[in-house]
Order: sequence, then C-alpha cells, then structure tokens
Amino acid sequence: MIDTKNPKLLHNITMMPFFIIGFCGFFAGFGWFLSPEPWLLDKSANTILLGVNYDVLFAQSVNKNLPEYLKLLYRFFGWWVSLIGLLTIGFTYVTRLGTHVSRITIQTIYLIGLTGVTLILLNYIPSTHFLYLSFFLWVNVIVSILAGIKLKKYDN
Repeated sequence: MIDTKNPKLLHNITMMPFFIIGFCGFFAGFGWFLSPEPWLLDKSANTILLGVNYDVLFAQSVNKNLPEYLKLLYRFFGWWVSLIGLLTIGFTYVTRLGTHVSRITIQTIYLIGLTGVTLILLNYIPSTHFLYLSFFLWVNVIVSILAGIKLKKYDN
C-alpha cells in the first residue's frame, strides 16, 4: 500500500505521470514525423472515417498530390506533438511540480486537452488504437491529481 503520509512519495507520484505523458507525446510525435506514410499508422480508423480506401483516394487525378500534402500535415502534427511532449517534460523537470500552482496548472491544461482529444476520438474515429493511448494518459493525469490532492496538505 502507498504511504500517503510520506510527502516525498506523494510528490513523486504527482510528478512522474507527467514525465510519462511527456515521453509518450515526444515519441508518438516523432513516429508521425518520421513515418514515410504516417496516415497508415491508423489506417483502419482513417479508412472508416473517409469511407474509401487510400488506393481509390490516391488513384483519382485530382488527388495526385494528396500523399505529399498528407505527409506535410502529419510531419507538422508530429513535430507539434513532440514539442508539446518536450514542453511537458521541461515544465515538469524545471518546476518539479513542487508548488500547488505548478501542479494545478499542468493538471488543468491536460484535463482540458485530454477531454477535447478524447471527445474527438470517440466521436469521429472510435475504432482508433490511439483511444487506448488516450485512456492511458487519463490514468496518469488522474493518478497525479489524486496524489496532488493528498500532497496539498504538506505545501507551505
């Protein structure tokens, strides 16, 4: 059982989920950035959303530049997600989430962000495997929030 009377342990349990979230973001974004055909990372969900497979979509002459356009969009998205992961790691490292304000700031931002992302996933691409990543991130944020609530009584 976790000793909730140990502020150092509570602090680590509050902080570590955001390192995990940051590294997940960094590596997921890097995957999109480096993939030669990043839209295939979630092929089945994207095909369901589009209502047509990629072969048919790319075969149409009007879409001849679509693969290059999608690569650009996914590279931008991957770079952006990696940067958010690095910012999360940096903020967590620099602040150590040592104050109530630092904890509540990052926890609130991630609650808002994860709510939006999860709603988009559930409404538009519910068959995506990225939904599992979303649930994993939710668990991390909730663990951090619960430990932060218990840690608050030790704040000066």
